Amino acid sequence: MARKETKKKKISRSSEELSSLGLGESGTSYPSTYSPESLEIFDNKNPSKEAWTTFVCTEFTSLCPKTNQPDFAKVFINYVADKKMVESKSLKLYLFSFRNHGDFHEDCIQKICDDLAKIMKPKYLEVIGEFTPRGGISIFPFSSYAKKEKKFQDLKKRRFEDYAPGKYSMSLARIYT
Repeated sequence: MARKETKKKKISRSSEELSSLGLGESGTSYPSTYSPESLEIFDNKNPSKEAWTTFVCTEFTSLCPKTNQPDFAKVFINYVADKKMVESKSLKLYLFSFRNHGDFHEDCIQKICDDLAKIMKPKYLEVIGEFTPRGGISIFPFSSYAKKEKKFQDLKKRRFEDYAPGKYSMSLARIYT
């Protein structure tokens, strides 16, 4: 039985589109200090569509600015892209750059939200940190950003008002499993 040849629509990215991304080259250089310049973006092929993208970093670390002891967290980044999206390996390197960065939990999460909002200008973005308890206290900071469009401002307001630990990330019963 002869196979019918059909033209397939090109869905992958061209070499030209990928040439601006420095990642995937011969070696990876890991930043030793806070490094927002590690973030790379690429064009969203579907800016007229609305779709959630979620990144989960299960091994986020930073340093307590007072004691210099390490803090550990799961960081959840949820966003609806507009014209740009963040490249995942660059995001990994950026989050890794907090490893030797001394800041309070809330400041780290706000900084991540601000840096991503600045470089991507998404329709909506939220960053949630679920920090491992130290001294018997868990801290779960939440930060968000929305474009001025009413729909996304309403989403930001609603999710902020409804926020509770585990609501937009994962069930609290699964935090440490």
